[in-house]
Amino acid sequence: MKIYSAIALLAAASLPLGASAFGNLDIARIAADTTTTEPADTVGFGFRDIKVIPHTSVKDQNKSGTCWCFSGTSFIEDEILRQGGDSLDLSEMFTVRQCYLDKAIRYIRLYGQTNFAAGGSALDVPYVWKRYGAMPEEVYSGLQYGEEKHVHGELDAALKAYLDAIKANPNKKLSTAWLKGVEGILDAYLGEVPETFTYRGKTYTPRSYAESLPVNIDDYVSITSFTHHPFYGEFAVEVPDNWIWEKSLNLPMEEMKAVVDNAIEKGYPVVWAADVSEGGFKWKDGYAVMPKEKKEADLEGTELSRWVTLSDKERQESRFDFTSPVPEMEITQEIRQQMFDNQETTDDHGMEIVGTATDRNGTRYYKVKNSWDTNQVYGGYFYVSEPYFYAKTIDILVHKDAIPKDIARKIK
Repeated sequence: MKIYSAIALLAAASLPLGASAFGNLDIARIAADTTTTEPADTVGFGFRDIKVIPHTSVKDQNKSGTCWCFSGTSFIEDEILRQGGDSLDLSEMFTVRQCYLDKAIRYIRLYGQTNFAAGGSALDVPYVWKRYGAMPEEVYSGLQYGEEKHVHGELDAALKAYLDAIKANPNKKLSTAWLKGVEGILDAYLGEVPETFTYRGKTYTPRSYAESLPVNIDDYVSITSFTHHPFYGEFAVEVPDNWIWEKSLNLPMEEMKAVVDNAIEKGYPVVWAADVSEGGFKWKDGYAVMPKEKKEADLEGTELSRWVTLSDKERQESRFDFTSPVPEMEITQEIRQQMFDNQETTDDHGMEIVGTATDRNGTRYYKVKNSWDTNQVYGGYFYVSEPYFYAKTIDILVHKDAIPKDIARKIK
């Protein structure tokens, strides 16, 4: 997943409402089970939060393709909260650096016949946690190159160009220096990783710091839902950013959703990897829905008269021209699979589901925490309809105890 938050710049003119009043403050102790008495707005969707689990503040990946790490790190922070730990701000760029390094090794080992890019999977966060540990944000911010926020265009281009030069093997044998060159680029942009650091009066290594936190990284499971592999077994989801080929548990889509519902009800956060390229994904306006395609049989009067004069492109655009709840597609397992097979559904972006809500009609949504800063109508959050979730989810990451027992019994 490698969506840059430049999309979020479209929201810059919007007045921040709701959660944006807290800015980047830690809202872990503010977020709780909530029920509002009135819709948040007087027109439009009128979202009403039903349940919101405690969670840390919205962060900003800015112009970097690191949504996978921001969502996965936020998830770990919230798991620490759930288990009674402190509210922490963990370093995303420590994890990003380790992944860049391991991707580089794999890229050269496979003669460039694999993916090397900024994108990744939320499963990369547990991968780094187990092998290298973790660090606090204040110890390793990854901002060593004259920027106040993450801007990785130059870094990504430099790494890829360097690796492609090494891949060409101009000496007919790789030297012992090439990996040090990768490390040098990473050190220049993100900073050298200290062997030890002091945090809150204690000295740690990255490994000992991770071990000090109330997280058993083996307790987390990735879940997906596709019919080209058997249900209740595992497989590696075939997307380029799953570079470590980590496996996910394959469940029918209704059961995948049941895991999310059970998780939120019991206070577990959920990482959500999904396609955000749809016309119904409206970040600026704070919602994502899957509107039905308009048909002449559904139109009446002047609306039909206007419809028949539109071009095909205009008709398609009109499907996504709405500011209040609209009839949505009925998503089946077959439709979901077809969208993935024909690549209408792509692995775009990693986010975190932190709650549930309803619109003014009582229709249910998930409340999603994003990593595109807070300068947006809902302060960095948006609402995802259940049809959108069914259609566009790539996979989720959740604590194994969030899986309902009747589903867990079916797992091979």
